[in-house]
Amino acid sequence: MNVVVKSIAPHQVSTPLLVLPLPSREDVPAELTRLDDRLGGLLADVRQRGDFRGREDETLLLYPPAGTIGAERLLLVGCGTAARPDPERVRRVAGTASKQASKLRTGAFALLLPEGSGEAEARAAAEGAVLGAYTFAELKACDDGDRPGEVSEATLLTPAAVHEAVRAGKILGGAENLARRLGNLPPNVCTPSYLGDAARQIASAHGLTCTVLGREQLQAEGMGALLAVAQGTEQEPQLIVLEHRGGRVGDAPLVLVGKAITFDAGGISIKPAASMEDMKFDMCGGAAVLGAMSAVGQLKPPVNVIGVVPASENLLGGAAMRPGDILTSHLGKTIEVVNTDAEGRLILADALSYIRRFEPAACLDAATLTGACVIALGHQASGAMGNDTALLEDVRAAGERAGQRVWPLPMYDEYREQLKSDYADIKNTGGRPAGAITAAWFLRDFVGDFPWVHLDIAGTAWGDGKLPYHTKGATGVPTRLFVEWVLGRAS
Repeated sequence: MNVVVKSIAPHQVSTPLLVLPLPSREDVPAELTRLDDRLGGLLADVRQRGDFRGREDETLLLYPPAGTIGAERLLLVGCGTAARPDPERVRRVAGTASKQASKLRTGAFALLLPEGSGEAEARAAAEGAVLGAYTFAELKACDDGDRPGEVSEATLLTPAAVHEAVRAGKILGGAENLARRLGNLPPNVCTPSYLGDAARQIASAHGLTCTVLGREQLQAEGMGALLAVAQGTEQEPQLIVLEHRGGRVGDAPLVLVGKAITFDAGGISIKPAASMEDMKFDMCGGAAVLGAMSAVGQLKPPVNVIGVVPASENLLGGAAMRPGDILTSHLGKTIEVVNTDAEGRLILADALSYIRRFEPAACLDAATLTGACVIALGHQASGAMGNDTALLEDVRAAGERAGQRVWPLPMYDEYREQLKSDYADIKNTGGRPAGAITAAWFLRDFVGDFPWVHLDIAGTAWGDGKLPYHTKGATGVPTRLFVEWVLGRAS
């Protein structure tokens, strides 16, 4: 999608669809009174009749009288009670605009940014427009007539000089759509090797360095936990490393790590059949890292950034790992496998050990790790756990700015007791109590002395598309949070 900025009055813009964000109050905002005069009081009339109340995400489609303004249609979008919409509300309005333009098959729309909007709101509008235009229909062989129309251009109407912010927003939206596409692809297409090829394409397109380790290299590295997860599948495991060298030589990098189980049947501890098809989304953490590194490559922040994605399938077979197996990890610690469906932490353990060689300034990892986190936080926030309170606060703040909220869970020392093994250094699950926290404690055993935060995105990585800029399926979380954090550190 092309996103452009124009400093033009809304009544003057020629567009098939003019989108107006309106708050939930009775009067027409001052910046729209001139437009409403040309419309013969149409906006005031629908307010007075109660046809449109401005509630958040409420919409009303109107057709202006012929010859009154340049727009063929008007779309009113409610933005709630706030006197001035914040970036997330603007993002939602723009997402709604894209979806409605797609349904109406207008191909383009113009959005009036709320009065007083600056760079943050403009960037959010560009993100929302690009995110809202996303659809996943590439594997449908036939068009049944219900397929949404493509939206090729969004025009943001504002007098502010926000071109660079809009460019960044377009890049961020596109990066998150890349993560969504990878998440939505079926597991017979999006294999670990497919992710490796995708990483190479990202590196080639955006000037990154790419390294992909296959089975033989992983064996040479001694990555026994990752290799054990891959024992039950014919698909070759991968460790994908993307590097952006935007800082000075020798500067400690920021590191992003993402779990990529491209399909998770649970292994010998097999999952129930119901909704097992959703286990293609168990690679969304890795997809977010690839999306984020794509954005980093385009934005080129003056900081070193490394993205690492351990990738495998977790299937059943004669060679699959068993409950009771003891693995030797990349770090040398032994792991008793209590449940083969607690496999994501195994591949992350080796990845977190591997990145010690980079001596990170800080590390974030993201994983669809535990159903326990969904029980704790639902689908409104990702769980955040780590070893550094300042970094936890940085991540929480970045999530607020990106509209991808996280909430910290405690990591008291007593939780580590649940992972004690009678036969190995550690076991791979601490049971049902505090399952998200004990999973994070497992990872912490493989983290070096660098600041680290783990994001459990099991409840936020995919869903039913309830946000205006989402669709059913992968959400791309936490792609934009990752990039927001990197940009914050770079500045």
